[in-house]
Amino acid sequence: LLSPAQFSGLLGTVYRRGNLSFTRDGSGLVSPVGNRISLFDLKNNKCETLPLATRHNITCVGLSPDGNFAILIDEEGAALLVSLIGKSVIHQFHFHKPVHSVSFSPDGKKFVITKDNVVLMYHAPGRKREFNAFVLDKTYYGPYDETTCIDWTDDSKCFAVGSKDMSTWVFGAERWANLIYYSLGGHKDAIVACFFEENSLDLYTISQDGALCVWQCDTELDGLKPMPPKGEAKEKKEKDDEEECFEEPRCEEIRGKDNPNEKESKETREKVKYSRVAKHFFNKEGDFNNLTSAAYHKKTHLLVTGFASGIFHLHELPDFNLIHSLSISDQRISSISINCTGDWIAFGCSGLGQLLVWEWQSESYVLKQQGHFNSMVSVAYSPDGQYIVTGGDDAKVKVWSTSSSFCFVTFTEHTSGVTAVTFTSSGYVVVSASLDGTVRAFDLHRYRNFRTFTSPRPTQFSCLAVDSSGEIVSAGSQDSFEIFIWSMQSGRLLDVLSGHEGPISSLSFNPVKCVLASASWDKTVKLWDMLDSWRTKETLMLNSDVLVVAFRPDGKELAVASLNGQITFWDHENAVQTGSIEGRHDLQMGRKELDKITAKQSAKGKSFTTLCYSADGQSILAGGLSKFVCIYNVKEQILMKKFEISCNFSLDAMEEYLDRRKMTEFGSMALIDEGAGDEDGVAIPLPGVKRGDMSARHFKPEIRVSCLQFSPTGRSWAATTTEGLLIYSLDSGLMFDPFELDVDVTPSNIRKMLHGKEYTVAIIMAFKLNEKKLIQEVIETIPSNEVDVICSSLPDLYVEKLLEFLASALEISCHLEFYLIWAHKLLMLHGQKLKTRSEKLLPVLQFLQKSIQRHFDDVSKLCEWNIYNIKYALAISQQRGVKRLADTSAEEGDMDSDSDYIMQDSHKEAFSS
Repeated sequence: LLSPAQFSGLLGTVYRRGNLSFTRDGSGLVSPVGNRISLFDLKNNKCETLPLATRHNITCVGLSPDGNFAILIDEEGAALLVSLIGKSVIHQFHFHKPVHSVSFSPDGKKFVITKDNVVLMYHAPGRKREFNAFVLDKTYYGPYDETTCIDWTDDSKCFAVGSKDMSTWVFGAERWANLIYYSLGGHKDAIVACFFEENSLDLYTISQDGALCVWQCDTELDGLKPMPPKGEAKEKKEKDDEEECFEEPRCEEIRGKDNPNEKESKETREKVKYSRVAKHFFNKEGDFNNLTSAAYHKKTHLLVTGFASGIFHLHELPDFNLIHSLSISDQRISSISINCTGDWIAFGCSGLGQLLVWEWQSESYVLKQQGHFNSMVSVAYSPDGQYIVTGGDDAKVKVWSTSSSFCFVTFTEHTSGVTAVTFTSSGYVVVSASLDGTVRAFDLHRYRNFRTFTSPRPTQFSCLAVDSSGEIVSAGSQDSFEIFIWSMQSGRLLDVLSGHEGPISSLSFNPVKCVLASASWDKTVKLWDMLDSWRTKETLMLNSDVLVVAFRPDGKELAVASLNGQITFWDHENAVQTGSIEGRHDLQMGRKELDKITAKQSAKGKSFTTLCYSADGQSILAGGLSKFVCIYNVKEQILMKKFEISCNFSLDAMEEYLDRRKMTEFGSMALIDEGAGDEDGVAIPLPGVKRGDMSARHFKPEIRVSCLQFSPTGRSWAATTTEGLLIYSLDSGLMFDPFELDVDVTPSNIRKMLHGKEYTVAIIMAFKLNEKKLIQEVIETIPSNEVDVICSSLPDLYVEKLLEFLASALEISCHLEFYLIWAHKLLMLHGQKLKTRSEKLLPVLQFLQKSIQRHFDDVSKLCEWNIYNIKYALAISQQRGVKRLADTSAEEGDMDSDSDYIMQDSHKEAFSS
């Protein structure tokens, strides 16, 4: 069941670093999140992370003008050409050096990248299939320091490049007779951005110290003259004498010079000239606020600038009139982008992982999202699988929607790191435990903290469990070795359970019985009976410190992970061990940069830190301080599959062997902190440190899986990792999985049965073939008045399969009433039989409930809104000063009341369905 699970989404991280880009229609936003990219659909309020990844964090993204392609370039200079339509990688390329920016020409025929002090122009990948999609056209030299930014003219004839050497260079995309290159100075700091005016060679340049130069050109774009043929031959001869281009020997080179000699200056009399018209300053006198990013909308002449203090300004150019100024963060604004209409502005702050889309005319947020800026620690699904709650080291509790992938509420009441989160059985209460000594309960109806549970003496809570009724809350202590029990109803402390001799590492309530299992570092698991005054029912002894404990969904088995890397299974009723898995070798640790020992040696001391049973209880997920999540079959006690959750080498402990090129006779190059200035070098972290030193110049977070949770619907599972919250789900459309297949079961025979109106046989045959589109065709061909008869004659074996199909179809289908009739009849006729197998069918029923609940929420809001609108329109029409006859107005009033009654009736019907 779990082997075909595929990566389906990344929650909890909305922006890491790199440039933001709006899609062609202006309603979508492309944001780099680590080594992946997310597409935000701002109109439909949805987010999707593409199922492809680079080997390091993405630093720049270039979108083609038609919106079909994107070029993703990572920290090392490796590039991926990606199709945004097919969501797949088309081509890979390596620039061998870090790339600072990439930009397609407006006509889509060329793209330019900047690396070191060189500018490279490539032919853009076309629609035809090419052996090499990246063909170098020209190499431009000129700047003396690293190049930082690119901007094109509207007709793709020229482009401008800014550099850290405080100069801006204008290059011709072709060799024009009057413009090959032009160098502009006038700044006292590195150039952050340069922008051409619409349909003009006039230029704006912006530097890091907050200065804006306005440059006017004496030539229009139409005034650029092509190079005469005679000159081309001469140039070719000169070019042959020059040294070869370092990328490809056949590409053209253009070498710019800052100080042309007298002979050249005579020749340039007829050439393009720039003059500085004005210079403006963003900072007031005595204010030293670094300008970090900028964007310009050519049609509306709108300039947006972001600063290191989190402030942004909106100016109208060329007059430099301030329209608006606002502080949106206390961290530097890393990237700014404006959509095609000029209404929405996107801001990215890499320090906090914030992504904001601001509508400047109405001064309101279109999108405001932020992940956990410190690592995520725990995760829990709601009982219907619609929501996910996460807790992090930043003391925040966030609730996410699984359908839209957006966070819709953040609770900030905790004052220290959150260690555990969970939902109650109702699905509308979130409970969280924290190191600040409190356990808090949050209401998802009113979004408030309605209960705060505390202990008599201050203590740090490391784990949490809520019983199946949602009435009893328990939390384990790190420092006093006690378990605290509270009542959710009254908020009072009911009992303090003592008996463990080490910190409590994990708690779990039996889903069926009133039994609490507690795991501790004292090498024991204790079972406490809630009905028998919380007495210890059993004590299970293990060989090593216990790290995590989990009950099977039916409550008949207990899984325990210990420090020696073993997962043991227990029959807790009889206190008998039923099996064990040796999982240390499956973890497959990586070697950290600062480790003195190899990965093989360090793996001997590693173990699983999180466990989770699948919804049907047949498999168990296990993860720890590694890039792998292992899925084991509980009955066979064998490894079914290992999921590699990340291939991002910007994270630490990813490689099993360190790169020999980074090793010297004195140790790893990572031990040398470049530019730190101390003789001590890098401080080696103490054993047990979870994170690196964030104050270091080069900080690499360590890859880890801190928590795993299986969705109650049985269709997906979630893992909180260093990269964020990864969702893996089953995609049944990709595989052929027949069931009791026969020779006669073919699509043509199934359609014959349909034409012959033998609907029950057709359904059974379709389920045997198990082709989703065919099942949909069969069910949607059946008239709604036949549903009752077919449901009653359907064999029990296929009832469960039909329920599962209805749940998945309800999620995406527009035939809402038709599928609701099917679900209603099926549950009414087979309800009693299904109840006897409720444990096995629970994931399917919860999947169905989730689909119906989501439609109910959407349709009920829509109905209420429509009723309100119609009433409002009627009220407005009645208030207009039009003279009416008394009898007609009375008739209209009757009609209004009738229509009101009809609307209310239809509203009730929609609700009941």
